[in-house]
Parts: sequence; C-alpha cells; structure tokens
Amino acid sequence: MRNFLLLITMCLLVTGLKAQDSLRTLNAEQLLSIVRTYHPVVRQSAIAVARSSTEITQARAAFDPVFNSYTSRKSFNGLDYYDYQSPEIRIPTWYGIEVYSGLENLSGNRLDPSQTSGQSSYLGIQIPLAKNLLIDKRRAALAQAKIMNQMSMAEQAAIVNDLLMESMEAYWHWVKTYQLYLVMEKQVAINQQRLDLVKQAYLLGERPAIDTVEALAQLQSFELERNQQWLDFQNASLALSAYLWNDGQAMVTLDDSVRPEEFQDNRTELATASLRLDELLTVAENNHPELRKYQFKLEVLKVEKKLKFQELLPKVDLSYNHLAKGSQWFATNGIQPLFEQNYQYGLKVAIPLRLSQGRGAYKEARLKLEETQWAQSLGRQKIELKVRSYYNEMQTLKNQVSLQSANFKNYQELLKAEEIRFTNGESSIFLINARETKALEAKEKLIDLQAKYFKSLYALQWSAGLLN
Repeated sequence: MRNFLLLITMCLLVTGLKAQDSLRTLNAEQLLSIVRTYHPVVRQSAIAVARSSTEITQARAAFDPVFNSYTSRKSFNGLDYYDYQSPEIRIPTWYGIEVYSGLENLSGNRLDPSQTSGQSSYLGIQIPLAKNLLIDKRRAALAQAKIMNQMSMAEQAAIVNDLLMESMEAYWHWVKTYQLYLVMEKQVAINQQRLDLVKQAYLLGERPAIDTVEALAQLQSFELERNQQWLDFQNASLALSAYLWNDGQAMVTLDDSVRPEEFQDNRTELATASLRLDELLTVAENNHPELRKYQFKLEVLKVEKKLKFQELLPKVDLSYNHLAKGSQWFATNGIQPLFEQNYQYGLKVAIPLRLSQGRGAYKEARLKLEETQWAQSLGRQKIELKVRSYYNEMQTLKNQVSLQSANFKNYQELLKAEEIRFTNGESSIFLINARETKALEAKEKLIDLQAKYFKSLYALQWSAGLLN
C-alpha cells in the first residue's frame, strides 16, 4: 500500500511535470489515502502513540526483580568490631506481595546479640494486610499507563479525523473553483463565436452596429470572470497542496496537469459510507474518538480513586523470613511450621488518627471523576447534535441540488428559445445576454450546491468520527 500511494504521489503530483495530452485526475479517496499515509500530523500522532507505549515499559520497571548488596565493616583502635555482607534479591508481584531471599555473613568482636554470627540465609515474604492490599502506586501507575496508551490511540484518531475533514474542505473548494473555471471558459468560447456571427451579420447589413458592441461587452465581462476563476483555482490548488506530502517528508505542490474528477464521478466514492442517521448516532456514541477519550480518562480517574481510598485504610504490613544456617534454607531441619523455629517475623501498624490527607485526597478524586462524567455527557450531547445537524444539511442539500439542476435546465431552455427567436429576427442581443446571464448564475449556484453537498457527505462521516 505504501509503495502504491508513493507511486500515485510521484506520478500525479510531482512538481515541474510538463503538460501532457490527457489531464490526470485526483479524486477525494486518493487524497484521503495520501493524507493518511504521508501527512506529518498523522506521523506525529503515531509517534505520540509510540511514546505512550514506552511509558508502559517504564511503569513495568516497578515490578522488575531487584538485586541489592550491602557491605559494612568497622575497625577501631586495633579492634575489629564487625564485618558484614548481605546480598539480596527481591521480586515484587502484581498483588503487592514481595518475595525476597538473601545471604548474611557476619563476623567480628563487637556484635549485636540479636544478630546471627557466621553465614546464614533467609527466604522471606512481605504482605500488606490493609493499605496497598488491593492496589498500590506501582499497580496504579501500570494500569494508568496502559489506559493512557489507549487514550493516545483515541487522540490520534481524533486528530486524523479532523485533519481529513480539513483536507476534504480544501478538496471540494478546489473542485468547485475548477468547475466554475470550466463554465466560464465555455462561456467565453460561446460568446466569441456569437461576436463573430454578429459581426458578419452587421457586415451583411442584417444587424445594427450596436449589436456588435453589446456582444463584445458580454464577451469582455466573461473574460474578466474567467481570469478571476482561473486565479481562484490556482490558489485553491496551492491550498490543497498543504495536504500533499511524499515519503521523503516533503510537501508536494499540485501540478497544473492534475485535475479533479467531475461531480458525477465522485458519487461512487461514498457508496459504502453510512448515511443512515440511526447508524451514525450509534457509531458516534460507541466509537467517536472524542467520546472514547472521555471514557479512558474516566478509567484513569477510577484507578486514581481506588488508590486514594487506600489512604483511608490503616497501614498493616506483615513480613516473615524463614531462616537457615549457611546457604541452604532447609538443609538443617527441613520444612518447619511457620512460627515454631528458624523464623523471623514483623508486624508494622500505622493508623492516622484524623485521616485528613486521606479524606481530602479521596474526595478530590471523587470530584474529578464526577466532573469528567458531566463533561462526557456534554460531549456526547454535542456530538449527537452535530451528527443530526450535518445529516439535516446533507438531506437539504441533496434536495437543493435536484431543484437547482431542474432550475438550470429551465434557464437553458429559455436561452435556446431566445437564440431561435434571435435567428428569426424576433429578438435582440440584449435579451440573449440577459437570458445567458440568468442561466450562468443558475449554473454557478448549482456548482456551489454540488460542492457543498459532497462536502456535507464527508462532514457527516467526520461528525460521527469515521474519517480516520
């Protein structure tokens, strides 16, 4: 796919290509594919997702086994007080329990009676019995990092959704300006031919001289408007080029030999798009990236709320070590009951009497969660209204295009009839020009409505979060 899109970019959009016999076309779906693949904003958003993945790796570091080693020695006034070495490996687990094992080697002449001289080993476990039993900072950090990674994907989808809509606005403006230019180019050719016929009729004495002035004035006004439409088309091409990038991270200027497809040709591009209001509302509610961001934020805050609740609990930590002489844990006495012999345990209890910090932190977390829930409800309502609004606009524009198309055909019939009357000597250049101006205005309005209609189709998909 990357090679195919690169081929499209290089073959259709490279600057400096010379004009060829047949013009090449760029349709809306081709543009969307190029933007999705090469635009720097899309690539930057992908980098943000990759960065969030590294945060998961960093959070996992809290569960990595850790090797510790402690060495201490004291000698004073010719007396060796003690010599102590203690290597240890500690393994954190997901449930807050830590398993550890180590060796101790203690010798000297002034030792603490509670310490064991010589070489000994231990296998221990540390368990939180209240605070940090269900969740602690390590588990919360890892859970939040995973959720933030999913949130970054939703943010990427939202960014791409907005970017593609911006590119569609530029594209349909480009299509509109080109169609208007073609109309004026055709009108200039028709009026040039009409001026030549009027001049011949004047030379033959069939038309007055003022008719040549009338025809020339109409031609000149159309030439002015054609030049303006060409300028608008060139500027629209430059604006569209802002969304055209290649694999070399360089913007590609849209070449003069590339043209948009006709409105009729673009009808097939949205054949598979969802245009039913109920389906769009369901998709928007379940998968819109902006709403998914709220959902992930709520999950992060729920984890934070659980963590803050731990501040309301007393800290009760139990540690137990199974001891053995030398480096073999069970070599001397085998497996013994836990609290019979060769053991060491500790129980640490700490209870804040007022729980001020815990109560404040837990309440703050609960209020953040409630605030985000309200923001989510408001965001859901805004998105629903946006989908309904664009759906109504799409339906109205569809009817408007049909009506304006019929209106334009009527003005064309009136113009043809006036030209027949002019050929029969029953009309004038002034009336033909008036009919032609009305028909031109109807055609320009039809083109404007067609561009708005196709843009509304993509805007409807954008409002439901589907342009990504």
